[in-house]
Amino acid sequence: MRKITTSSGAPVGDNQNSRTAGASGPVTFEDVHLMEKLAHFNREKTPERIVHAKGSGAFGKFTVTNEMSKYTKADFLNKDEKETEVFLRFSTVAGEKGSADTVRDPRGFALKFYTEEGNYDLVGNNTPVFFIRDAIKFPDFIHTQKRNPVTGVKNNLAHWDFVSLSPETLHQITILFSDRGIPYSYRHMHGFGSHTFKWVNKDNEVFFVKYHFKTQQGIKNFEKEEVANKVAGECPDFHRQDLIDAIENKDFPRWTMYVQIMPYNEAKDYHIDPFDVTKVWPHADYPLQEVGILELNKNPKNFFQEVEQATFAPSNFVPGIEASPDKLLQGRLFAYQDAARYRVGVNHNDLPINAPKAKVNNNQADGQMSTKEISAINYEPNSFSDVKESAIDKMSTYEINDKVDSASYTKDDDFTQAGNLYRLMTLEERERLTSNIASTMTDIPMEIANRQIELFKKADQEYGQKVQDKVNELKAQK
Repeated sequence: MRKITTSSGAPVGDNQNSRTAGASGPVTFEDVHLMEKLAHFNREKTPERIVHAKGSGAFGKFTVTNEMSKYTKADFLNKDEKETEVFLRFSTVAGEKGSADTVRDPRGFALKFYTEEGNYDLVGNNTPVFFIRDAIKFPDFIHTQKRNPVTGVKNNLAHWDFVSLSPETLHQITILFSDRGIPYSYRHMHGFGSHTFKWVNKDNEVFFVKYHFKTQQGIKNFEKEEVANKVAGECPDFHRQDLIDAIENKDFPRWTMYVQIMPYNEAKDYHIDPFDVTKVWPHADYPLQEVGILELNKNPKNFFQEVEQATFAPSNFVPGIEASPDKLLQGRLFAYQDAARYRVGVNHNDLPINAPKAKVNNNQADGQMSTKEISAINYEPNSFSDVKESAIDKMSTYEINDKVDSASYTKDDDFTQAGNLYRLMTLEERERLTSNIASTMTDIPMEIANRQIELFKKADQEYGQKVQDKVNELKAQK
């Protein structure tokens, strides 16, 4: 028999009955075991993520199929057949932790590579673009996706009011309300780094890249929203259960990772701003180049420890991979680490799920839940330690030839790519897209609906006209 103990290791004599003053008297304050149980229970859950609260995760491996040493000195990409352990967290964006999986929402695709040079976090989505392109607009945008602060109820007014005043959202809106807005499972969708990143090779040559993870299971979606809603009511954890079952049955999900690569000098004069996350790079200009295979093959053993306490940060780079001037990415470099410090604690990277496989050497110490070994030499430079900075790993330089200002992107065509996407769709896909949009506009003021419809028309005249006709028809039926 093993004894139940307190957290300090003391044996517990009775775990069924509180200590009371007599059989029916009040509970005594000296019942430290009861106090500890209740106090810990009150703190069992970390604060919920502001976004991406509902998530699922799995462990796996990434195997290089085409080494990339020509473009990056990142060690985990520089040898064919090299394997790196990974953890991938999927999520919805707007819903709470208890929300349903099968809702119309982008999906988070957050991938942690446990490399020999430290952890590399690639924190993207299942879409190649995003709604906004500057981090200063992110809190406002997310507020429109959350519950009304007065009523506590979600509504479409804030959403359409914001996006109709923000034409840059049009590309992502077109994806969101298309068939791909509700994936059938996490296994049946692509993943993207979304942002532009910088690769640097051993000769300090710089390239800009975009990441693509193409599902080997094939794309599969809920084409009919009523089916997805029915599933949401019957099994709100549908995607989570599907992922668990697939791995349990050894039907391991796989994705092929590709990159688009743009030489540094070509970024200056490219006709699309390469750092605008609301845009894609045409594959005709920068074709996909295969890098490797991502496979998920192990379910978490403890959901809280390995999924809820997992933290990701786009600022977690390794030598050879750096940030680009993408304004939304630049804001995320701060925001994600800050969120992790608030939600999990300043020492969140000491937890097993977040701890790198590489040796950590720094002078950070103390703080809540610190488990680090400490030294009297907790400063640098010093005369005693051989832990020094590595000049070979210094970040690359880039030119700045402008004035400091609150400036927008200079190439701000928000309509062409959204229109091109619409024109790529089949007639049936266009009908479903415009019906999905119209169904959410019937209860908002026509001034706002018409403002958004004019944006659709700028992308494609038919696109906007179909939405307008369907909104008018639905309103007439009320």
